[in-house]
Amino acid sequence: MFTNMNYVYEVYKEGSFSKAAAKLFISQPALSATVKKVEKKIGVALFDRSTSPVRLTECGKKYIKMVEKIMEMEEEFSGYVSNLNELSTGHLSVGGTYLFSAYVLPGILKRFQEMYPNVELSLIEGHTSQLEEKLFSGELELLMDNYSMDEELYEKRYVKKEHLLLAVPAGFTSNAAAKSWSLSAQEIQNGVHKKTETYGVPLRMFEDDPFVLLREHNDTRERVEGICKRAGIAPKVAWKLDQILTAYHLTERGMGISFISDTALKYLPVNPNVYYYKIDDPDAERNVYFYYRRNKYFTRSMAEFMKLASLELEEDS
Repeated sequence: MFTNMNYVYEVYKEGSFSKAAAKLFISQPALSATVKKVEKKIGVALFDRSTSPVRLTECGKKYIKMVEKIMEMEEEFSGYVSNLNELSTGHLSVGGTYLFSAYVLPGILKRFQEMYPNVELSLIEGHTSQLEEKLFSGELELLMDNYSMDEELYEKRYVKKEHLLLAVPAGFTSNAAAKSWSLSAQEIQNGVHKKTETYGVPLRMFEDDPFVLLREHNDTRERVEGICKRAGIAPKVAWKLDQILTAYHLTERGMGISFISDTALKYLPVNPNVYYYKIDDPDAERNVYFYYRRNKYFTRSMAEFMKLASLELEEDS
């Protein structure tokens, strides 16, 4: 009914089919035929063609009022989209597990907010399974995680590579035999563990010590199990926890050996009561990604946030 409203509106403005046709760059017969199709669909004439200039019928007047409302809404929506593209309005929801939400994402969120103060931001934290549900439902737009998610459902953008390290309480006597492999927190922060000339410690040196591991069905736990199996040790598990940082805090207090990522050590205060060791195993390396739903509209705010995150984390590397 309003498909060809622009043609009808031009005739109304010009008061003439010939003048409107010239403005629209079409022939007068073509314009007349288009307007007649609209009138036929409505079932009522929109113009009184017996006068010059042509005049609107009562139905025509109502039609034009509705057209002007539609045009006003189109203009309003166009302005909204323009603001979205310029990031002067909109909303972005970002999520991550505790480590990313507590240490990595806040700095990126702050810089993004400084650059685009009119975009409303929200940060959601939780376990990977909880966050994936929110990502799938649309409550969450971006998820930062080191867990491998279903690529049939989610697109991913690479963020950074992280490494798992062995964290051993300084008071454990096993450190004496492993001294030549030991690294300080400062060396980890400077990336010494990434160098090819830095060798991983033989895990057998610690097989008699207590370990603090994460619970089952966790990416870190699954990797640690594989690492230990290939190293030929069965760690003596003294504690099972849910968070990698909680496990590390127990290590700081001398309660057991844990596995910590170099991502975490970038943000945590240096603790001289912990010794660190590189692990030579493929599972000690993993990628961190931003995930988002496939076939979902990819907004400019999402693109700009991920771009900013890459720059931010590149500066920290």
